[in-house]
Amino acid sequence: MAMRISFIDRSPMTKSLILLGPALLILFFLYFYPVIRLFYSSFFQPDFTLQNYAYFFQKPLYLKILLRTFKVAFLVTVVALVIAYPLAMFLAEAKGKATYLMICVILPFWTSVLVRTYAWMVLLQFNGLINKALIWLGVISKPLHIMYNTPAVLVGMVHVLLPFMVLSIYSVLKGIDPNLKPAAYTLGANKVTAFLRVTLPLSLPGVLAGVIFVFVLSLGFFITPALLGGPKVMMIATLIESQINELNNWNFAAAIALILLTCTLLILGVFFKVINIDRMFGEKQK
Repeated sequence: MAMRISFIDRSPMTKSLILLGPALLILFFLYFYPVIRLFYSSFFQPDFTLQNYAYFFQKPLYLKILLRTFKVAFLVTVVALVIAYPLAMFLAEAKGKATYLMICVILPFWTSVLVRTYAWMVLLQFNGLINKALIWLGVISKPLHIMYNTPAVLVGMVHVLLPFMVLSIYSVLKGIDPNLKPAAYTLGANKVTAFLRVTLPLSLPGVLAGVIFVFVLSLGFFITPALLGGPKVMMIATLIESQINELNNWNFAAAIALILLTCTLLILGVFFKVINIDRMFGEKQK
């Protein structure tokens, strides 16, 4: 009883620290400490040096891989958004079958990313099912090279990340008042105008959340680009893996990881500045 009273009498700040303490410790040891170690390893080997960063920016190949990583992440985000928004609207407006449709959306989460990537390899390889089907239908006379290129990586990554975009947009669309669209119709708006003036602006927080999820996750993808893209479509995660496992160059790998993290934070910072997050989420400007 005394312990309960003493806890109640504490200040709000103290209570917050006590309640958040275990979570903060877990975050520190599982996230912040590894990042600090990466930061240290990239600059000290064992003395302070900028050699790793200078070597990265002096090599055109590494800069090309970095730019390709952001390019692929951007394309995956755009394609996922184009596919996910209509699907999320259909799910939000569906009634009796919404549960079954949602199960179909989250079903890929029950399967390993590695298994899904191997499935795409079976479909896309030179003698895969897609090439055999096209030859059987008479569309082509010889197999196409549809694997180990950027489109193959895009297909595989969009398949993996599409549920994140759908669920982010669906959660916001489901919360929109269903009476707003009929009200817009009574004021003279057609379906297109009602969508552009009512549904789309109110769904932008979900779109933003989905874009951030998919874009950030795309930057760190390893399995899908490595298997479907091969050496021709090497991304930054594959480069880091090769520096660690093949060349045993942990310091340079840490520098690459810090460069990717810094570029990501800068892009997200500019994105948030341009989009105006407070206004999008309906918060009052101070």
